[in-house]
Amino acid sequence: MRPIVALITDFGGRDAYAGALRGAVLSACREAAVVDITHDVARHDVHEASWTLLRAFRAFPAGAVFAVVVDPGVGSARRGLAAEAGGYRFVGPDNGVLGLVLAEHGDARVHEITNRGLFRHEVSATFHGRDVFAPVAGLLAQGARLEEVGPPIHDPLCGSLPTARDLGGGVWEAEVVHVDGFGNMTTSLTRGDLDAALAPAGGDLTEVVAVVGEMVLPLVHTYAEISEGEPCALLGSGGRLEIAVNRGDAARALRAGRGARVLLRPAIAA
Repeated sequence: MRPIVALITDFGGRDAYAGALRGAVLSACREAAVVDITHDVARHDVHEASWTLLRAFRAFPAGAVFAVVVDPGVGSARRGLAAEAGGYRFVGPDNGVLGLVLAEHGDARVHEITNRGLFRHEVSATFHGRDVFAPVAGLLAQGARLEEVGPPIHDPLCGSLPTARDLGGGVWEAEVVHVDGFGNMTTSLTRGDLDAALAPAGGDLTEVVAVVGEMVLPLVHTYAEISEGEPCALLGSGGRLEIAVNRGDAARALRAGRGARVLLRPAIAA
């Protein structure tokens, strides 16, 4: 199987930056299959980049390498990292873009990228994605050992997601952790939390509702269970409760976004 290098950036598709990143990977590993996960992370949004990586990496074959370049501190004293966790390898700045994956893997091996012999012959202070991270990703895909990039470190910047809270009386509190391109809002309430919230009702979704601001939303299994344009709450593909509008934009309709408070409570409030 061809080695895989997958890319996540905030470069967009208008300029040459994403293409140059692909070219730099291929210059280091000509046989690589270069996969664009997305180049449309919101500009400078480290959290969104980290979330995107967390949601995407397990869909790839083991051994894939991920280069995550959302790097508002490019050229500064921030470190470059290469890591190995869960059977995959990751490259990016030490600013949190790898943080959620590293937080999930306490046994991750992390090395600082210091070996300038792996970089492009000229390194721009404003484009480490092309000149540092892409070449290193390509070489790792080609089989380079993690130790070749530089020394191990034990203090990378890790991330965390908020957790849902059981407030008692059948009420759970969560918050929105991500808004996708459809306007669906993913919350911090996991499948396990939802099972616990539904347990007193015997798992009956109709006995529990979600509340966002002043809006009370039904729990459903699929978008199609509600009318077009109506909001709802359901378990999303990532195993977390999502707030959605059937064929609409929940974030816009509910005037909510990342950090918004979401309650789960019995349909008939005590």
